[in-house]
Amino acid sequence: MKKNNWKAWLYLLPAILLLGVFMLYPLLDVVIYSFEENFTFVSQTYTGVGVENYQYVLKDPDFLSAVKNSFIILITVPISTLIAILLAVGLNSIKPLRKIFQTIFFLPYVTNTLAVGLVFLIIFDKTPMSNGLANMILGWFHINPIDFIRGPYWAKMLVLGFYIIWTVMPFKILVLVGALQSVNKQYYDAAKLDNASRFTMFRKITVPMISPMISYLIITGFIGAFKEYNNAVALFGEDLNSSEMNTIVGYVYNMLYFETGGYPSYASAAAILLFCIILTITCINLLISKKKVYY
Repeated sequence: MKKNNWKAWLYLLPAILLLGVFMLYPLLDVVIYSFEENFTFVSQTYTGVGVENYQYVLKDPDFLSAVKNSFIILITVPISTLIAILLAVGLNSIKPLRKIFQTIFFLPYVTNTLAVGLVFLIIFDKTPMSNGLANMILGWFHINPIDFIRGPYWAKMLVLGFYIIWTVMPFKILVLVGALQSVNKQYYDAAKLDNASRFTMFRKITVPMISPMISYLIITGFIGAFKEYNNAVALFGEDLNSSEMNTIVGYVYNMLYFETGGYPSYASAAAILLFCIILTITCINLLISKKKVYY
């Protein structure tokens, strides 16, 4: 085996080179930029090396607003996961037309984000010509029309949360249906002999057996929630700061190209802070999963 180690390294060399060029080098560059104070694309110079970039970002109201929005978006993770579990269990129990229903539920995942955003605008947008479908339903309950796109903050966040749940649901359902189909049916047969109820079987058998997939979806869901940007743009446009709906990724994007004229030092500092937040939450989830997940 040792004589053939060079062959293994030879096979791995292309992947190692790609990872080094497109992942490790850019990551190292971001760390360096984050400590180069007042570096710009135009001047290609910096005034010093230190933590001034981090101090500026942590005091920037736009960044603090983006952090708040990103943490609120985290609420969509447990909600979407719980709904996905219930829908997956329902789909798994349906034998006729199961594949057709699975295809229908998976369609939003392969639909263009901006196209889905346009549909949500039609549903929630309040214009001089129309109040939208959502306000029409609210009118049935004698509730005044609400401008969900340009109105109060809570209304915009509600639409964004609903939109995110809609877009992530298909993938979670697909993963959970696959996990449910791999559960050994003998567990359910034994539970039926003990006259266990369906809820008991769901709580004592189904959830523990698919808990590794649930843990995976929760961890990746938290990571995805902190990386949200496209969904917000699809609903509220590119100027997310004016609508108070920007995210941390959007803040990094704006620092690079739009509002400040290109400050990679500030953008890099914000990106490193985002990395630290995601790493911390992921580690917490992994520690919890060791105690709660059944392998």
